[in-house]
Amino acid sequence: MSYLPHTESERRAMLNTLGISCMEELFADIPEHVRFPDLKLPLPLSQMELEKHLRELAGQNVNASSHECFLGAGAYHHYIPATVDYVTSRGEFFTAYTPYQPEASQGMLQAMFEYQSMICQLTEMDVTNASHYDGATALAEAVRMALNLASDERQKVILSSAVNPHYRETVRTYLLGSEASLIGENAAPGDMDSLVALLDDQVAALVIQNPNFLGQFEDVAGLAEKVHQAGALLIVVTDPIALGLFQSPGSYGADVVVADGQPLGIPLSFGGPYLGILATRMQYVRQMPGRLVGETVDQSGRRGYVLTLAAREQHIRRAKATSNICTNAGLMALAAATYLATLGKSGLRRVAELCYHKSHFAAQQLAERAGLEINPHKPGQPFFKEFSVQLPRPAEEVNRILLEDFGIIGGFDLGSCYSGFEQQMLIAVTEMKTRAAIDRLVDALAKITV
Repeated sequence: MSYLPHTESERRAMLNTLGISCMEELFADIPEHVRFPDLKLPLPLSQMELEKHLRELAGQNVNASSHECFLGAGAYHHYIPATVDYVTSRGEFFTAYTPYQPEASQGMLQAMFEYQSMICQLTEMDVTNASHYDGATALAEAVRMALNLASDERQKVILSSAVNPHYRETVRTYLLGSEASLIGENAAPGDMDSLVALLDDQVAALVIQNPNFLGQFEDVAGLAEKVHQAGALLIVVTDPIALGLFQSPGSYGADVVVADGQPLGIPLSFGGPYLGILATRMQYVRQMPGRLVGETVDQSGRRGYVLTLAAREQHIRRAKATSNICTNAGLMALAAATYLATLGKSGLRRVAELCYHKSHFAAQQLAERAGLEINPHKPGQPFFKEFSVQLPRPAEEVNRILLEDFGIIGGFDLGSCYSGFEQQMLIAVTEMKTRAAIDRLVDALAKITV
């Protein structure tokens, strides 16, 4: 909208209302010597000089386009079709404002409805919202949702240590000040038996990640039945790309599915904005946080789209709302919808197949040519897109050498979040990695780890 400055008469009317004679009196409580300090700023630059300076600063960045990148751990370098940028760049979508007026927002509402429909198909769940800030926020909201659905006696949440550490940190932040407690994080990553043993009549939910943070698939056979027999909900964090090829959480009994939609056509962008996916069963829809778009008909019988079940939300129920989520990542949900519509079912499966086979090829080469142990914590466990390698020296040191000497962005230092994993690196291999890129990594690690 256009900026309309106040007129002199308007400013005078406001000053009279406040009972002061000039604007300076508003700052009377601020000591005069600190009101306008000498900031010692450099001389101004011309537009041409400023653009040159900014390009020089940007050139110092190390990114997935300028360097081979094998860093994942929740954010991945996937290919983004040109259609995604084209659709999300249209001016009609350049707002995060909540479309409360359906008569003025049919385009965005329909896009969000299509997004919800595709996410439900992907996860095999009944309903999803549109949307949350990122995967960590979506998980924290899912945990709060499970606690809201549970009785007052159920204030425990079993949280697997194989869930993304940043997600777990966000969950802990959300639960600060509440009576709820988190248990299970002391169990070894992937130790499902220890988590199941914690189920009792005080547990509201069991949270796992599949494939987990270390890239491996969890043994979920019969898990949902055990969780439900204990009266708890099963919350599953997943990778939406993996769902193009492997079993969906809905098919093995998950009650709530969350994910970060960043792999679905959203660039890395220095960590955001990303997209939080949250899908659940229809029986829990009234406790689901966030916006929900529904399809209806108008008074003439024409199909239309509206925000539905809005009584759950903050702008109506205030403190009694299911969540304080209001402004959302709508543009990112649009990007994900465009990505999924562009690729289709077969395209998404192909991307997942490439990630699976290329990551397994890289693991095989690192084992054979660099002599590195693959997934030392659970050798032989099936994995997707990511795997860990045992190094003869700290991962932090290896990553520094990879970048400085070989121009490669290495994997995630597992020692930064897991005790005893200081010499393990989590390597991500997506469809973007060529055989030449994988060979460069293998050759570099072979030299570094001799």
